[in-house]
Amino acid sequence: MRRTLLVFCILLPLVAGAQVKIPKDANIFTYWQFEYGEKTDTSVMTVMRNGAMITIITQNPEGKPIQGYAQTTTIVDYERDSITVMATYPDSAYYYCIPLSRNDIEWTIKGNRHTCSVNSNTLTFEMDAKTPLNVTPLPHYGLKRGVLRSYTRNGQLRMKLAKAEKTACGVGPMLPNDGYRRVTPRELDRIMKERLVVTTRIFDHEQLCWGKKNDNIEGDIFDIPMDTVLHFAGGTLILKRVKLPWLPSHYQHFVELHQQSNGDAYDRTGSVFIIPRISYKDITFFDGINHHPDSLPIFTGKDGQKYQGIERVVGKYDPPVELVRFFTPFGVGHFNERMKGYGIDWRKETYYRQEITDLYNSAMLGRFEVIIGAWIGNYDGGGHLLTMDIKSYPNDYSGKQTLPLTGIIPLFNTCNVLEMAGQNYGKLFATDSLTVTFTLDTDDYSSAKLRYISTGHGGWGEGDEFVPKQNTILIDGKVAFTHTPWREDCGCYRDLNPVSGNFWNGLSSSDFSRSGWCPGTATQPVYFDLTPWIDGKEHTMTVAIPQGKPVEGMFSHWAVSGVIIIEQ
Repeated sequence: MRRTLLVFCILLPLVAGAQVKIPKDANIFTYWQFEYGEKTDTSVMTVMRNGAMITIITQNPEGKPIQGYAQTTTIVDYERDSITVMATYPDSAYYYCIPLSRNDIEWTIKGNRHTCSVNSNTLTFEMDAKTPLNVTPLPHYGLKRGVLRSYTRNGQLRMKLAKAEKTACGVGPMLPNDGYRRVTPRELDRIMKERLVVTTRIFDHEQLCWGKKNDNIEGDIFDIPMDTVLHFAGGTLILKRVKLPWLPSHYQHFVELHQQSNGDAYDRTGSVFIIPRISYKDITFFDGINHHPDSLPIFTGKDGQKYQGIERVVGKYDPPVELVRFFTPFGVGHFNERMKGYGIDWRKETYYRQEITDLYNSAMLGRFEVIIGAWIGNYDGGGHLLTMDIKSYPNDYSGKQTLPLTGIIPLFNTCNVLEMAGQNYGKLFATDSLTVTFTLDTDDYSSAKLRYISTGHGGWGEGDEFVPKQNTILIDGKVAFTHTPWREDCGCYRDLNPVSGNFWNGLSSSDFSRSGWCPGTATQPVYFDLTPWIDGKEHTMTVAIPQGKPVEGMFSHWAVSGVIIIEQ
């Protein structure tokens, strides 16, 4: 690791208090930083003065820092009117140099108070101009003479001087050498942020279409090869066994999907899911993928039909855990050129981004291998192209590993990702409700919530796709929660739908409001608090939906998925 600063200090008596006294020969200035007000989320920044130069150092995290952490040093030279920022990594180093003074900020100065407005935020700097010293830990706001005492944004304290002292120090600021690559401030900002993000590529431009040969495995879920994409359900479902990074619990995790038509013109249901692979279960959802959906536990409805693998069987089977429910638009990508001249600049692809932090920290754990699947229902030979990443963003610089704080109980999933292999649609709600059991132990859990995704389907005027229907969730036979999935903003996504049906009045079919989804969007989960049922007793949960009746061979159905997320 390159070193950018060499400091030898013998601290003399501390000068502190509500109003810090600043010795004329002070050379060490300590600032407290606040995120949400004084004495909340406090961190420390140190400024070292050496003549007309100051060196700014942010407190390093305790222990091993996170992946992508850069040792940063800022050197300000008041005589040369320059700011030099250096970022040092084990394998590389970067820097930029810009003027200290700037004329793009208008200041209002009243005594020691300097005020400006930046991006609609009011910034106030309380300076001490009586001292001959020039010290600021925030040089990027331009040249100000004196020592910064406090900094507030929109009236909220963000930084204040905690102490100023004279030390017997040899402070030697070292400017970049030949080992540093010079970049612009924006380039360095981008580099530093990108290196902090942990990206796990899951699927890379994979085709989901009809007509591919199934990649059947000799064995069970534990025999799936690592990092190999497998195709099932005629090619409409892809599967991969991956090792996800085990990251500190302060990370936030997002699924990012890029999708475009490779020949299919229609709006299709898609789902990204994980398959629980618990060794003591008698059967996993992979058995239905690798063989036939009928090998999964069967729920026989009052309508006489079989519904395969849709509900939890305690101790024997868990349904797939849905991460993202998404819907393809009408033909974006493949049909763009054909539909030129409509006055719409068609987008090249559909982009979906959804947070999955609660599931990552529970279902995935990061320490174990996980089976991730993606499905787009279609019968087209070209189908769709899909790219998927999981991106993880830190909220702290500490790399301390912590045990997962959450767990999951998969309950139900009627989204028939094995549609093209014979799995039935979720039509049971016309004559039945869906009931599962769960138990939340008082010794293990402090809170619990249901993560619920619901979308209605039935693609004609009176089908459930176009009619709001209240979803009722009952616990032990009593109504606990209600939710009516509905989207009225579908017209915002017209530029994703080049071959959507168009009508005489100027509307497109992709404009119509729908039951919890729009062509080209992901459906957001809703959450219901289950903490009152943490009592160690067995409870029933029932989902009831007033599903519409079939009409002339057409039928409505509901894709609902539910998983309990528990905090320990």
